[in-house]
Amino acid sequence: MLNNLQERENRPEHMDDASQGGPRLQEALVHLRRLNRLFGAASPTLYGVKRLWKAAGSPKELSILDVGAGSGDVNDKLLRWALEEGVRLNVTLVDMTKEAVKEASLYFWNESRVQVCQGDLFELEAESADIVTGTQFLHHFNGDELKQAARQMLKTSRMGVVINDIHRHPISWTAVWMATRIISRNPYIRHDGPLSVAKGFRGEDWRKLREALDLDPSEFKYVWRPLFRYSVMIRKEGGADDL
Repeated sequence: MLNNLQERENRPEHMDDASQGGPRLQEALVHLRRLNRLFGAASPTLYGVKRLWKAAGSPKELSILDVGAGSGDVNDKLLRWALEEGVRLNVTLVDMTKEAVKEASLYFWNESRVQVCQGDLFELEAESADIVTGTQFLHHFNGDELKQAARQMLKTSRMGVVINDIHRHPISWTAVWMATRIISRNPYIRHDGPLSVAKGFRGEDWRKLREALDLDPSEFKYVWRPLFRYSVMIRKEGGADDL
């Protein structure tokens, strides 16, 4: 695999198979939270949200819609940040699988600021939330589907979009391969973890997506963030000032 990371991998992950699921998938979502903590998965999402929030004038009320949310654990940092800033934050978690909805509902059972629902990105209403986020979500799409998914996220937002996804790199692939073998025997985790890195992105991939969306650098910005991740911010016209 290390010799084949120049181009994005297009093989599907186990989690992309809607015919599967059940206890193994729900267990995988629990183990994925461990990986997210280990690799600091939440920080790029918070970074992007803060940039869009400030560009919108730092409003005291903010709604977030997290698509492909899984158990939604990356939103913990957003919720803590909102309390520190005095922002009235409302987070809606959307995922297509009933297992993710169940796990997210259990995880946030005592958090009134979080709502969980089962749904499809392409069926969401326009301008459903101020900011639409997707963490480790867009790498599930290839070609025209990637452009369509990003465009739909932008349509669903009022201010803009924050994408947090993996940097496709031999170091990150090796680290994830090792970590998945140490912390889990779950087949979803062991198969999908390294494959997710191979399906990840590099700077040129984001530039191609920006061109496909016909946006300029003031509307679509991406920055590399630890650990081997990108925070991508897409500003909606009229929704915020320059990032």
